[in-house]
Amino acid sequence: MYNPRDIIEVLAGNVRKTMSPFGVPKGMVNGWWKTEGLRQDEETLLFTGLMYQFVPYIETATRQLERYEDTKWTPYLKYARFFPSSLSGLGLAMLTPAAEKSKADRHLRNIVKVLRASGTRFGYRPDLDEYSGILLYDLGDQENFVRHARIVAEKLQKAGVRKIITTDPHTTYALKVLYPKYVGASFEVSTYFEALHLRASGAGKKLTLHDPCFYGRYLELSNAPRRILGEIGYECVDVRESGMFTSCCGGPAESISPKLSSRIGSKRVQKLDATGEQIVTMCPICLNNLARSGANVVDLSSILAGDEASATN
Repeated sequence: MYNPRDIIEVLAGNVRKTMSPFGVPKGMVNGWWKTEGLRQDEETLLFTGLMYQFVPYIETATRQLERYEDTKWTPYLKYARFFPSSLSGLGLAMLTPAAEKSKADRHLRNIVKVLRASGTRFGYRPDLDEYSGILLYDLGDQENFVRHARIVAEKLQKAGVRKIITTDPHTTYALKVLYPKYVGASFEVSTYFEALHLRASGAGKKLTLHDPCFYGRYLELSNAPRRILGEIGYECVDVRESGMFTSCCGGPAESISPKLSSRIGSKRVQKLDATGEQIVTMCPICLNNLARSGANVVDLSSILAGDEASATN
């Protein structure tokens, strides 16, 4: 295991300097929207928090951390904070496969597809779409989380944003609960799947949902994806540890100890696999951690959009 303080200092330093925990320039991370023809002048803003976009880089970083965890090189991680964030970010970007970046972008395009199919009016402004800072909060660095959250919130407020549609549980929790609490910034926040109304396509297929902790335990939104899946013909076969009693996928422990994260993820996969059905989640971190632990898992957006190619993960 790495010293948590060493990890936190590296991530916080990157966020302060680049608005990204990994130092990768936003222009390199966030290009999925360029082919979507999204309006910028709608009242409701789609806000990704860059979480899906970051997952390929998280996986690359996790592989490197796993390589040196509990070796003689582990204590040297603390010196990474002295390395220029932009250079380390560019290095991480070069090590990350283009196919993984494309897969992450596809999930966001599927979310846009189902929102449009449901008749939801929304816009997107890449200049306003910033990382929420949630990992800093998760790892206990409240001071740097608040500093970053204030910057993001002020940017949204100056643009007159009041209504936000989110795409992942981490960003949803940050904007809906933490921003009002810590920086006094309140927005009308809803997840993309809460108000969907789609045509039936599931034809009685069975699925097993893995509820992300933020959706299941803290935001109590577990019924929403089950409702929409039921409406389009899917049957959800749950394990005991679902909804408010869901179990962790192993994230964000991979930032501190990839080995610990893998052990936690493997236990969760064993539980989910017991149903014998396709596993589905609605969180990019859960999707990545469960897949890394051997699960046949797909993103909810792939199922809702009928994107079989993406659903094969």
